[in-house]
Amino acid sequence: MLSSLFRVVFMLVIVVAVVVGIGAFFLGQRSSGDRTGEPPAVGTSGGDSSAPTARERGAEIGGRLGEAAGQVGEVFSDATLSAKIKSKMALDDLVKARDINVSTKDHVVTLSGNVASAPERDRAVQLARETDGVKSVNDKLRIGK
Repeated sequence: MLSSLFRVVFMLVIVVAVVVGIGAFFLGQRSSGDRTGEPPAVGTSGGDSSAPTARERGAEIGGRLGEAAGQVGEVFSDATLSAKIKSKMALDDLVKARDINVSTKDHVVTLSGNVASAPERDRAVQLARETDGVKSVNDKLRIGK
C-alpha cells in the first residue's frame, strides 16, 4: 500500500512538471510578441526574431524540468526503498523496526540504531540486502540498549 502511494505521488509530480513545462513554453511564445496584441510574424523577412528566442527558452526550460523530474524520481526511489525495508522489518518477528533508522541515498541503505542481539542485527541487514534496488547496505547498528 505504501509503495502504491509513493507511485501515485511520483506520477502526480511528473504530470505537474510536464504541465508547467508546456505552460512555460507557451507563455514564452505568447509574451515574445511586439506588445501590440498581435503575435509576431514568423518567417517573414525583416520581422521580429523573438520566435527563435522563445523556442530556445522553451527548450532550456524543458531541459531543466527534465533534470528536476529525474532528481525528484531519484528522491522518491530512495524513499520508496527505505519504506519497503522498514515495512519488511515491521512484519518480521525478530526485528524491532521502531528501534532501527533506515536511510537511503543513491540506492545505498544505511541502518542505524540499537538492536537487542546479533541475530536481530543480522536479520535487519539481510532484509535490507534482499530488497530489490538496493546497491549496498551500511550497517551502523549497535547491539545492546
